[in-house]
Amino acid sequence: MDPRIREHAEIIANHSVDLQAGDNVVVDAHPVAEDLVVALHEVIGDAGANPVTTSQRTGKRAQRAYLRASDDEFETPAHELALIEETDVYIAIRASDNVTQTADVDPEISAAYQQAHRPILEERLSTRWCLTQFPAPANAQLAEMSTEGYENFVWDAVNKDWDDQRAHQQHMVEILDPADEVRIVSGDTTDVTMSVDGNPTRNDYGEHNLPGGEVFTAPVPDSVEGEVLFDMPLYHQGREITDVYLEFEGGEVVSHSAAKNEALLTEVLNTDDGARRLGELGIGMNRDIDRFTYNMLFDEKMGDTVHMAVGRAYDDTVGEGNEQNDSAVHVDMIVDMSEDSFIEVDGERVQEDGTFVFEESES
Repeated sequence: MDPRIREHAEIIANHSVDLQAGDNVVVDAHPVAEDLVVALHEVIGDAGANPVTTSQRTGKRAQRAYLRASDDEFETPAHELALIEETDVYIAIRASDNVTQTADVDPEISAAYQQAHRPILEERLSTRWCLTQFPAPANAQLAEMSTEGYENFVWDAVNKDWDDQRAHQQHMVEILDPADEVRIVSGDTTDVTMSVDGNPTRNDYGEHNLPGGEVFTAPVPDSVEGEVLFDMPLYHQGREITDVYLEFEGGEVVSHSAAKNEALLTEVLNTDDGARRLGELGIGMNRDIDRFTYNMLFDEKMGDTVHMAVGRAYDDTVGEGNEQNDSAVHVDMIVDMSEDSFIEVDGERVQEDGTFVFEESES
């Protein structure tokens, strides 16, 4: 086994989820990620914890068969919820043998399925959880990389000094955390403002998401005004959506379009009332992620990007007394900030063309 896989497993256990003796652990993984699952079981055994492996999250072939055979009436599966209620640590491993496996599932069926599984999502988020990536060949193919090249890319981004990364990102936390208003401008297609007043800024250095590499917070839901062109593609429900355009008034999306799969974007926005409002503003800061790979877990962390998510706001990014945007979905979309772009915080420019004001002093 590649020693980097064992290192990956140890970072998950010791850094991301703080694995303890006696913990009940769910490892949710596609079979193609078996090497990482095996390494995790070694680490879990060393710690004296109790593992069980499932493929609910990433067994897309089986999920496709189920959803295509179903109507749009779903109930929350009590047995699955019961498993998570007894879980201390939840580790989800992204990997695929076909990244478009669910492309022919009706979006309305997928949305109904997500709604029914929302209590399970809420319960998972109350555990010590981590979402990570195993470098499977299908994911390498989507990234237009060789398998070996993609393996190097993934482990360079994952197996790193997370204390150093935390210190680098803390500069941006200290700027954003006490702020009121943020403005994002990119070319003549994106100019959007939002309040983050009273909402905490979080430093993602590889705890819940591995790799980490962003700072993020929640906009005040009704404060978002302006327009955004998300000029980097995203994959959602096995389909590519490109050039997503959203126009906001009073915090809500009042107009939208996409160059490809606009109907799927419409389904996302129609999931519930909260799906038409922003739940997250994130700023990418991981310089080891230096290329776009059609994988949001990595792409949203690139240093020359910002991302915004329609839908659910994370509990720990909403200040006491502030409204939390609530939704069954959380869909991230990315703006390239490398050229003709800037971020302003309370009127002060803190990033221009992808470079932060504090990066010169760090070098």
